[in-house]
Amino acid sequence: MEKTKSRKLNISFQSDIELTEPTKSKDTSTKSDNGSKGRIWEFIALATIPIVLVFGNSMLVPVLPVMQRELGISKFQSSLIISIFSLAAGVFIPVIGYLSDRFGRKVIIVPALIIYGGAGILAGFGAIWDSYAVIIAARAIQGLAAAGTAPIAMALVGDLYDGGTESKALGLIEASNGTGKVLSPIIGSLLVLIVWYASFFAFPVFCALSLLAVIFLIKEPKQNEKNELSKYIKKIGQIFREKGKWLITAFFAGSLGLFILFGVLFYLSNILEEKPYNIDGVMKGLVLAIPLLGMVITSYTTGSLIKKNGKLMRWLMNIGLVAMTLSLAATLFFLKNIYVFIGLLTVSSIGTGLLLPCLNTMITGAIQKSERGMITSLYNSLRFLGVAAGPPLFGWMMDKSDSLVFITVSILSLGTLCFVFFLIKPPPQID
Repeated sequence: MEKTKSRKLNISFQSDIELTEPTKSKDTSTKSDNGSKGRIWEFIALATIPIVLVFGNSMLVPVLPVMQRELGISKFQSSLIISIFSLAAGVFIPVIGYLSDRFGRKVIIVPALIIYGGAGILAGFGAIWDSYAVIIAARAIQGLAAAGTAPIAMALVGDLYDGGTESKALGLIEASNGTGKVLSPIIGSLLVLIVWYASFFAFPVFCALSLLAVIFLIKEPKQNEKNELSKYIKKIGQIFREKGKWLITAFFAGSLGLFILFGVLFYLSNILEEKPYNIDGVMKGLVLAIPLLGMVITSYTTGSLIKKNGKLMRWLMNIGLVAMTLSLAATLFFLKNIYVFIGLLTVSSIGTGLLLPCLNTMITGAIQKSERGMITSLYNSLRFLGVAAGPPLFGWMMDKSDSLVFITVSILSLGTLCFVFFLIKPPPQID
């Protein structure tokens, strides 16, 4: 431990993992003989959790303009359908993270999925009753439940696997998150053809499938330590004193990536239905899915490649942020050319796909198991706050000018690139 305290960031990654995970190899060895079948089913079950979470927001993006007309609400009010969900999740994620460290991951994930689906039904009835207030209340409840889904799944991956398997599983989590983003606008556009609020009633179906997968396919390792709150808080404080510079930078970078992603989706969802594009329905969902497809393919590929290679992670994070900065700045010259515009937004999403799996692996791999739930929850809390801020801030900037939107996000991406370049310097091998 003295060695850990006396050295800088690049050594503390290695030291914490060695102290925390001496028995993790037991997990991988027990699974190796049964072959990859058991692990594949675990991967599938884990992947359903972020997909369900993403459906909660992204599936409603193509519905928002229709909702504005049907309920007679403003663009800002419709953006709150997304933002209130993400804000509630962002606020409650740290609390849920502590509870998962204290009582276990599945005991949090299972009831969270049940509440998530139930609140979807409530939102659907709120739409039938033409009650914007009921919809908003239901969305807040869904956000609270969402705090116990994908953020806790990320910590669970760290509990179940180590080494390259952990990186691959985290890449899969990010890729399934992206897959949900790709599929959800298409599914949302199809459901609108039935009735505009059909998406709300679809949530319980997806939640039920994920719930069954989690209950029957994932075997959670036993927790050996029960943290008292006062000691737990001290441990978290110690982590930030030792690693605060790179952790806070990583948190901000992840939040920015999703702020831009959801802001751009909100922007596209609104402008595509206007002249000169006049794109709506399923075709709009397909257009929205193009940048997201670039992100999901990149996320999974990145997670599979990086393993515990810290040098490669650093390269990919910086390349991703460079791609985001340059492509977002270039959109200023092609706002009226829809083909080039969508292409540039796809390049930006590819940059996000390079960035996020590296951040996920670094954050989960550098923290002890007993505090991992809280740290990953704080990280996901800021990601959710980024999602919450995206639609209303993009909507406000759109009312000023389209140029303001992309000047702002280009500057933010450039600033984040500078912070990541100078403050996040993992060792050559994080293992």
